[in-house]
Amino acid sequence: MLSLCMLIACSKTDSEIREDFLRKNYNNLLKEKGNEAKTFCETFHFDRQHCILIDLSVHSGKKRLHVWNLQTNRSMWSALVSHGCGTNPWGRDRSKTNPQLSNQPNSHCASIGKYRIGERGKSSWGIGVNYKLHGLESTNNNAYQRTIVLHSWEAISDHDTYPFGTPEGWGCPAVSNTTMEKLDRLLRKKQQPVLMWIFTE
Repeated sequence: MLSLCMLIACSKTDSEIREDFLRKNYNNLLKEKGNEAKTFCETFHFDRQHCILIDLSVHSGKKRLHVWNLQTNRSMWSALVSHGCGTNPWGRDRSKTNPQLSNQPNSHCASIGKYRIGERGKSSWGIGVNYKLHGLESTNNNAYQRTIVLHSWEAISDHDTYPFGTPEGWGCPAVSNTTMEKLDRLLRKKQQPVLMWIFTE
């Protein structure tokens, strides 16, 4: 008969195997998105080195924004990112596992789809910098009209907050100040537009 200690050890091993399996599957999913993003960028003359992938199906307290290297098909680094509060209270994390999605003005929701990261501007939030977002699909083509921008927000952490979520705003993909500083350094060097792709799986 197995001892209690051996049973616990086996349980840990099974759990670790399952985590490895899920992590591998998720990495494969991101690589599929990365390949599709690369084809899109080559076809439509976007920057061919980097894009930003955001997976809203991931808990908002975990790093789900990936700065993606299109040449190596790997994440360079990842960060927390907010989504819109929708009908929930602003600044809370009520929809951390199930964000409301909408392309409608005043919905305060996130919109999925591919975006062209546009001109750099001034922001009242975070480090004072934002980037306009131009929605390229029917699911997000009101983004510019809705003033959906990439910006930073002091309420967002540099580190995972799971099981708590990231505070929710009015639909913008907002990041921490540290993350925005890194993104700003990257984006300011670009000669061609950079793709941001927000999706759910």
